[in-house]
Amino acid sequence: MAIKNTILPFVFLFLIGAYPQATTDYDLWLSYPEIEDENLLEHYRSQTSTIAFTGTSATIQVAKKELQMALEKMLGKTPVKMDTDQSNAALVIGTKHQLTSALQGMLAIDLKHLGNEGFVLKAVVHKEKNVLVLSANSDIGLLYGVFRLLELMGQHRPLDQITLVDAPKIDLRMLNHWDNLDRTVERGYAGFSIWNWQKLPEYIDPRYLDYARANASIGINAISLTNVNANALILTPIYLEKVQALANAFRPYGVKIFLTARFSAPLEIGGLGTADPLDQNVREWWATKASEIYAHIPDFGGFLVKANSEGQPGPQNYGRNHVDGANMLAKALEPHGGRVIWRAFVYSEHDAEDRAKQAYSEFVPYDGQFMDNVLVQTKNGPIDFQPREPFHPMFGAMPKTSQAIEFQITQEYLGFSTHLVFLPKLFEEVLDADTYSKGEGSTVAKAMDGSLYDKKVTGMVGVANVGTDLNWTGHPFAQANWYGFGRLAWDPYLDAETIAEEWLRLTYSNEASFVEPMKELLIYSREAVVNYMNPLGLHHIFDTGHHYGPGPWVSELGRPEWNPTYYHNADEHGIGFNRTSTGSNAIAQYAEPLRSRWNDPSTTPEKYLLWFHHLPWDYTLKDGHTLWDGIALKYQEGVDQVADMIATWEKMAPYLAKERHHEVAMLLQIQLKEAKWWRDACLMYFQTFSKRELPNGVEKPIHTLEHFKALKFPFAPGIRPQWD
Repeated sequence: MAIKNTILPFVFLFLIGAYPQATTDYDLWLSYPEIEDENLLEHYRSQTSTIAFTGTSATIQVAKKELQMALEKMLGKTPVKMDTDQSNAALVIGTKHQLTSALQGMLAIDLKHLGNEGFVLKAVVHKEKNVLVLSANSDIGLLYGVFRLLELMGQHRPLDQITLVDAPKIDLRMLNHWDNLDRTVERGYAGFSIWNWQKLPEYIDPRYLDYARANASIGINAISLTNVNANALILTPIYLEKVQALANAFRPYGVKIFLTARFSAPLEIGGLGTADPLDQNVREWWATKASEIYAHIPDFGGFLVKANSEGQPGPQNYGRNHVDGANMLAKALEPHGGRVIWRAFVYSEHDAEDRAKQAYSEFVPYDGQFMDNVLVQTKNGPIDFQPREPFHPMFGAMPKTSQAIEFQITQEYLGFSTHLVFLPKLFEEVLDADTYSKGEGSTVAKAMDGSLYDKKVTGMVGVANVGTDLNWTGHPFAQANWYGFGRLAWDPYLDAETIAEEWLRLTYSNEASFVEPMKELLIYSREAVVNYMNPLGLHHIFDTGHHYGPGPWVSELGRPEWNPTYYHNADEHGIGFNRTSTGSNAIAQYAEPLRSRWNDPSTTPEKYLLWFHHLPWDYTLKDGHTLWDGIALKYQEGVDQVADMIATWEKMAPYLAKERHHEVAMLLQIQLKEAKWWRDACLMYFQTFSKRELPNGVEKPIHTLEHFKALKFPFAPGIRPQWD
C-alpha cells in the first residue's frame, strides 16, 4: 500500500511536466529569444535570406526543423523556406559531396580530418555575394553544425567573417542515468525518472525528443538508461521492446543507447546456476543476449557494468578478476561493434587499504589485458564525487587501456538541487591537472582524448541530473552543469569562463551588465561550496546514506570507510588523513614530482592539505593563520560568498521575468541557511577536539552540537529505494 501511495502524486507531477509551455526554464539553452538589435537582426536576416539544405534522412529532417523553428523565433520571420538550389543561396548546408564544386573549392578545408561528427562553418564570397557554408562528412555532423550556428546567433556573434572548423576530441560523450525501473532516481534531485516504462513502447512522450534535442545541441552522443546498480529486468524481452522505441526516437539526434548489465543476469533471468565469466554456458548466454538486443537495436552501444562494488555481483564472486568479466562481455558484443564500459569504482570492506588506493591497486596491474572494445570508467577523483578531490591516480597510469573519465552532473555531495554550484569549474580543474605520467604537460585531458597515449576509443561520462521537474534539473542553474559537461566532453580544453558566458547568454540575456557579474558568480560558486562544506582538503564528512548536510561525527556504520570519522581523523592532536609515506602511502600512486610535493605539507597545495596530511591544530598556513583558525575562516568565507551571490542575484531582477528571478532567489536563501548549518555543525564538532575559540570574523553558532546531531532526514531525495 505504501508503494502505491507514493506513485499517485508522482503521476500528477508527471502530467504537469507534459505541458512545458508553463515555464520558460523548460526550454533550457534552446529558447531562441527574438533578437531586438536592428543591426544584428539585419545581419542575420541577410545571412539566412535564402537557404539551400540538401538531404532527406531523419537526421536532416531534425536539423531542418530546428533551424526553421529557431530562425522564425529569433528573426521574427514568416516560415523559413528551404530548397536544394545552391546557386543563389545565402546559407548553404550540405555534406561535402552535396556541395557544388565551386563551394567545395572555396571552403579550402580537408573535411576528412573532421571525422564523422565534425563540421565546418565558413563565410565565403560566391558570385559576388556573401555566402555562409555549413558542411560536414555526415548528416550528424550537419546537425551538430546547425546547433552551433544557432548557438552563435543566440549569443549575438557576427557571422560575416567566420571560419569555424570543429570536431569532437572525445569519441564517447555519454550521460549515465541512475534511474530505477520504478522511476525513482538514485542520487537524482529533479523529480522522478523521465522514462515512462508503463507507456512505452507505444507512447513516445514529446519530452523524450526535447531531451534528445538538448543532448544533440551540445554533442552528447550516448546515454545509459538505467542505474549502474542494475536490475536485470531491463534485459528481458518486454523491456527490450521499450528500449527499442527510445533508441528509434533518439537515433536521428545521434544518441546511442547503452544498457546497464547486471553481472548476475544469467542466474536471475537466464535460468543458469552460475554467472562465472569462464563458464561456457554463461558465455553463450551473453552472446545470445547480445544478438537479441542487436536484433531490436542495430546501433546498440553496449553494456555499462558496475561489478564487485558496494555489494554488486561480479567476477570476483567466482574467483575471477575484472579482465575476465569485462572481456567475457566484450566478446559477446564484439561481432556487433558494441562496447563494454567497466566501472573502476571499487572498494571492499575486506580490504584494510586506504579506500583512495583500492581502484588503482585493482586495475592498474591489468593494464593492456582488456579487449579493445572495453573502456575502464574511472571517477574524476579517488573517493567519490567530493566537492574537491585530487585527480584519480589511474589517469595516465594505464597507457595500454582505454579509459573514460566519470564526472557527476547531478549534485550528490554538492547540495542537491537547492545549491547553485557551477560544476564546469570542477571539471576544468580535473582536466587541467598534470599527471606527469609522461613528464610535464601530461594533463588528464590529454590522457582522456588519446593524445597522451594512443587509445582505441576515448570517453567522458556524466551522471545525469535530468528528471521530471519542469525545468529538468531541479535548480534552474543546474542546467549549466548539463550544458557544460557536453561542451567539455566535445572539447576538454575549453575553459569554464567561456562555457559560463555561453550558457548565460543562451539561457538568460546577452546584456553585458548581466553576463559579466553572473559569470563571476558562477565561477566562484563551486569554491564557495568547497569552503562551507569541505575546506582545505577535508572530504566525505557528509551525513550518512543520503549525503544531505554535515555528519562529521558519524562513526558507528558497519564499514570503516562509510564513516566520516575515517576520513577526517580529528583528535586532540590535529585533523586530516595521512596519505604520505608515513601513512597509507597513497601518494606513491602518483608520478613524480607530485609524489614528492604532496608528501610534504609545505609543498602540498593547501586545497589538498588535509587530504594528504594529518596536521596539528596549530600548524601554520601560508597566510600565517593556524590550521584551526584557517579552517574556521574558510567555513565563514563560504557563507559570505553565498551572501555575495544573493546580493548579485538581487541586482539581476531587471533582466528576468519576475517568476524566474524569484525562484532562484528562494533557492539561494536555502543555500545560505544550509551553508551556515555546515559551518556551525562542523566547527562545533571539530572544536571538541581543538579546544580552541573561534577566530575573529567567524559568526557564533546559535544552536548546540546536540541539535545538529539530532537532525534526521529519512525522506531526503535521491536515496536508493528500499523495496528493490
